[in-house]
Amino acid sequence: MADVTYYVAMPFLQDDSGSPMAGAAEECQSPTTALRRAEMMSRMAGSIGAVAFSRSGDPMIGEFGDAKLLRKFGDVPDDLSGL
Repeated sequence: MADVTYYVAMPFLQDDSGSPMAGAAEECQSPTTALRRAEMMSRMAGSIGAVAFSRSGDPMIGEFGDAKLLRKFGDVPDDLSGL
């Protein structure tokens, strides 16, 4: 099977200690949709920010490349490698 690219929007919230934590990611149909959704997520109550990113790979064998950041909105950690 050929590689598939997924576009994702993901909000960031704060835990009880005030540290940022990733919220529930949402798959989107296009990079434009992911950008719009992430911007909206960054403005939701309780949100401190959001990111839009893409990730490509072969879902049949479960191999995916690194996520490619499309854009950050709001107060998002600089190091997103742990996500």
